[in-house]
Amino acid sequence: MNDPSTKPKPLRFALVGAAGFVAKRHFEAIKHVGGELVAALDLNDSVGLIDSFAPEADFFTEPERFDRYLNRRSGELDYVVVCSPNYLHDSHCRWALRSGANAICEKPLVLKPHNIDQLQRLEEDTGRRVYPILQLRYHPEIAELKRRVEAEDSDAIHTASVTYITRRGKWYLRSWKGDVRKSGGIATNLGVHFFDMLSWVFGPWSGLMVTELSETRGAGVIDFARTRAHWTLSTRYEDLPDHVKDAGGYAYRDLRVDDEKVADYSQGFTSLHNLVYEAVLGGHGLALEDARQAIEMCDLIRQGEGKYQEAKR
Repeated sequence: MNDPSTKPKPLRFALVGAAGFVAKRHFEAIKHVGGELVAALDLNDSVGLIDSFAPEADFFTEPERFDRYLNRRSGELDYVVVCSPNYLHDSHCRWALRSGANAICEKPLVLKPHNIDQLQRLEEDTGRRVYPILQLRYHPEIAELKRRVEAEDSDAIHTASVTYITRRGKWYLRSWKGDVRKSGGIATNLGVHFFDMLSWVFGPWSGLMVTELSETRGAGVIDFARTRAHWTLSTRYEDLPDHVKDAGGYAYRDLRVDDEKVADYSQGFTSLHNLVYEAVLGGHGLALEDARQAIEMCDLIRQGEGKYQEAKR
């Protein structure tokens, strides 16, 4: 007869940013891997969703009290999940590492490349890890595209385009997401994981040019080792294709390589976080350095329209 006392205890998670849109995917992923959410923080107290996943979790609306909680529970937590506003990600990752936990951080990992350097030094000091969420690397169609590209002759060069249009209401620009200092702007809000996906599939980026940039729309080209990619991002309803509007939809994603649409690219997004968590707990999660190229691109894009800018390496 099995002794219940010999069963391994579930991994213990705390989460920062519990009221945000993406937090639900992390709640689901924690449950998926058999983890236990023991604490959560958000300045907004409208987080009834927690009842569906962890009604017994401690909840905080004041960062100072949550910081005290982490100090008191130092070494007891396995992971702190960071879903807070973009400009706070590096600070909250530091919370995790200094409390003896690892961090799982939503995109964008940070806003500036030098923030990655600082977190890497703290990883060395604490012996803990920061795992960035770069979920498109786990999309089966994207992984298959990478395999095809890698199997080709190394001289093969492709054309590519990525488009992401998602309707956002007036709230968007009035929230922290509309403040470029806090969000990083539209390229960071909407594009950072697409840029990461392109560098993962087609190799290191070498330069870029921005052809349009505003609070609600951005476009440009980025050169990678194996492709020149055109990108378009928008939060404007009028930019949605008519067939999406007619169907009552509000989002459109499109990836084309050599003028061919990558199959099912817009499907399967909601479960990708589960795969990320499986990888992290399985010992092969992504590292801080994996996120660097996308952060570099977004940092240069924020400088606006104009001349071609080369990667600084």
